[in-house]
Amino acid sequence: MDNTSSTHNKVREYYGQLARTSQSCCELQNKLYPIETIKALPTEIVNFTAGSGNPLRLAQLQTGETVLDLGSGGGLDCFLAAQQVGENGFVFGVDMTPEMLARARESAQNLRFKNVEFREGFLEALPIDDNSIDIVISNCVINLSPDKSKVIQEIARVLKPGGRMIVSDIVTNSQLPEEGRKIDDDWCGCASGAMTVKEYIERLEKAGLMNITIQPDLESAPLVNEPDAEQVSEGETTERRLQILKDWGQCERIIYLPHMISAHKPG
Repeated sequence: MDNTSSTHNKVREYYGQLARTSQSCCELQNKLYPIETIKALPTEIVNFTAGSGNPLRLAQLQTGETVLDLGSGGGLDCFLAAQQVGENGFVFGVDMTPEMLARARESAQNLRFKNVEFREGFLEALPIDDNSIDIVISNCVINLSPDKSKVIQEIARVLKPGGRMIVSDIVTNSQLPEEGRKIDDDWCGCASGAMTVKEYIERLEKAGLMNITIQPDLESAPLVNEPDAEQVSEGETTERRLQILKDWGQCERIIYLPHMISAHKPG
């Protein structure tokens, strides 16, 4: 890209500050990943993430595949993916924030990962070759882009024929009024830029992707501080959680929830 928007600058400064202070923007992030998948990684990597879910849970990565992580941050999902694809596979992480890239590259060096590379770039202009990626993953980053249509077009461009995308992202039940989309803190906090399911599907279809699914992420849905949260406990059934999510979706006020979004590029 020839220049950056004010949104890019605000987001880059916000997440650069997180990297400089070694803070995660979200609480309880280590609960998003099964302990057996993260126990081999250092605590400072596991606990430093800004994700909304665990896209690798549904990605079903295969040995030898090439993976691209959009907005790779401190590198957690890249390192987990690298373990799954093995030495014959490869993982690219793309991020626009220098501080995040520095952390991720240092961690890769310390952990001696040979099949991971972090590249600086924008999601709207990925520094990745056409038709070169088996699977695109992302964790609560697409909502931060000021041009989501371009991001999804780029996903379609870099995927191999038959390739797939599995991303975790924040989705809203109702489009935020235009004035609300201009609030920098809300945008950086994954609220102002969130799309509705309808908007997501329209952009994916326009980019030529197919087999689209967009589902609330029941494993990651932040029930704390939401309406009816006190009615939910660890022991309650998935059916009950689904009913609560349905109730929220019909709520008149705007609500944001993590979703899993998947699609394929025609073969």
